[in-house]
Amino acid sequence: MAKKLSVRDLDVKGKRVLVRVDFNVPVKDGAVADDTRIRAALPTLRNVLDRGGSLVLMSHLGRPKGEGAEPAFSLKPAADRLAELLGSKVTMAGDCVGAEVESLAKSLAPGGVLLLENTRFHKAEKKNDPAFARELAAMGELYANDAFGTAHRAHASTEGAARLFEKRAAGLLMEREIEFLTRALESPGKPFVAILGGAKVSDKIGVIENLLSKVDALLVGGAMAYTFLKAQGVPVGASKTEDDKLDLARGALEKAKATGAELLLPSDHVAGDAFSADARTETVGLDGIKDGWLGLDIGPGTREAYAARIAGARTIVWNGPMGVFEMAPFAAGTLAVAEAVAAATDAGATSIIGGGDSVAAVNAAGLASRMSHISTGGGASLELLEGKTLPGIAVLTDV
Repeated sequence: MAKKLSVRDLDVKGKRVLVRVDFNVPVKDGAVADDTRIRAALPTLRNVLDRGGSLVLMSHLGRPKGEGAEPAFSLKPAADRLAELLGSKVTMAGDCVGAEVESLAKSLAPGGVLLLENTRFHKAEKKNDPAFARELAAMGELYANDAFGTAHRAHASTEGAARLFEKRAAGLLMEREIEFLTRALESPGKPFVAILGGAKVSDKIGVIENLLSKVDALLVGGAMAYTFLKAQGVPVGASKTEDDKLDLARGALEKAKATGAELLLPSDHVAGDAFSADARTETVGLDGIKDGWLGLDIGPGTREAYAARIAGARTIVWNGPMGVFEMAPFAAGTLAVAEAVAAATDAGATSIIGGGDSVAAVNAAGLASRMSHISTGGGASLELLEGKTLPGIAVLTDV
């Protein structure tokens, strides 16, 4: 992927910079419950303000119907929290388009900040409607996208509006995401180890097939491992499997042989007699899981084997938990992997945590500060690892 123009390269002095941010944050009782995504945007926002620009920010929040304002999905709580973090006023617009909003935008003085209301209050956002994109573009004189988590969507705010600017820059967060993920795919330090977990082979098969030609080892955990094991004839009891994806799993195993990559599957499991934190549990080996029981975490032998493989890595990409880590009896596998990745990073490896549940696991373990890069976009990072073109990145200016 070509290097992209940075917001640092824009001459922002006295200009309104239209920035697509990711303020899709949890809101509880009218206040932001987790401000991680807002904090992640601060370096870009401060960069523009410190150099004499003003900011017009656009984002979505949640999944409104697209038929007008829905108070539950208003970005007002995000505006309030941003004002606290910046220590300055943030004006909240009543909509994201329209003459009144455009007037607010054009009256911004240098250092001013305007947050547009939820772009998804309009169906035209997800349709990437050209007329709606033009209305959004009218709010700014320069454009930057710092919302990596939505870069895989060709929406009006992420792709359509960007096309209407001569220069289209990456924000500092976007720049960092592109740098880490593309370096892992194009010029990783070796050995390169990928760790994939989660529920479904179907969600990750594209990533598996793309990575098998690049990695030295691919470690598989989570419920998706049981589809692979079933494809090899290993008894998996009542474990969650995708029986219509057994051939895909066999194909991936064959590709691993052909490319010389190690594809490691769990050799033992923590099984439960129910999908419950109160389930009876037992650790089972290669004989498999008995009828009526289901695999809910990788076992101690697998934890040890995976940790050893991770310890020797120079590049590590991790996406997806090893088990049902939100239930304490089935968290040990995911926490063991998190500890191993942190230790490898301490020893000089580059580690990339690919969004979603992996990030939650790393945060829960208190290990986030020991990882090289924690991605802010689960779906976007997966599509990038799959080798797909992300519209919100492709549209940015190459340098």
